[in-house]
Amino acid sequence: MTVGAHIAPIARSHIENADIVFFAGHPLMEMWVTEMNSNLHSLQVFYAEGKDRRITYKEMVNAMMTEVRAGKKVVGAFYGHPGVFALPPHNVIKIAKKEGYAAHMVPGISAEDCLYADLGVDPGKVGSQHFEASQFMFYQRQVDPSAYLILWQVGIAGDKSAAKFSTGKAYRQILVELLNENYPNEHKVALYECPTVAIREPRIEWITLGDFIEAELSLITTMLIPPSQKLLKNQSIIDRLALLEKNAH
Repeated sequence: MTVGAHIAPIARSHIENADIVFFAGHPLMEMWVTEMNSNLHSLQVFYAEGKDRRITYKEMVNAMMTEVRAGKKVVGAFYGHPGVFALPPHNVIKIAKKEGYAAHMVPGISAEDCLYADLGVDPGKVGSQHFEASQFMFYQRQVDPSAYLILWQVGIAGDKSAAKFSTGKAYRQILVELLNENYPNEHKVALYECPTVAIREPRIEWITLGDFIEAELSLITTMLIPPSQKLLKNQSIIDRLALLEKNAH
């Protein structure tokens, strides 16, 4: 996630020893990765305003597989964890294995990891639930308001085209109304963005849920919603467990 800091030694080794590296991420990160391997090809060129990202992802996979089929040792370097909110890495590994090539994924530090550290959130305390914002809107999901709720890509909430880089206030209004089923407008939420360079601070902006409609958002904005209710004891289960303990002695 952060240039120069968040990379495992094994990931660096793969990049340094690759015949060709395909990279997707911030231009500053691209320059940094180029220092490890000069034969770098940017995957960012496949993105375009108004272009369906599903087409972009297929083009990325095709570009990498072309070199794999040519017998090259190929690395796909993606910022953050390559398996989190990143379709091409999963797809290219699946295709490569199906065609008989050796392929695997090396885990990295994700925005989720950074969020826990920067916001001081322990997901084990009351539990956490994660949804991509648009998927959360399109499908009927069961929310537990006694746990943390984390919504990813709220800047494009409600986009079905997979071609927009932002959606408007009307889309956010629908998301807020959906959340109002469990959280009042005055409930405090955090807007979070992980920095890509160490000299920058993470964006941690606490606002009310109602103010989200007017908030400044980007493609990487994540919303953290703390619990609105306390944990409720499951007394029948507690009693059964106590009985088991009693009978064990």
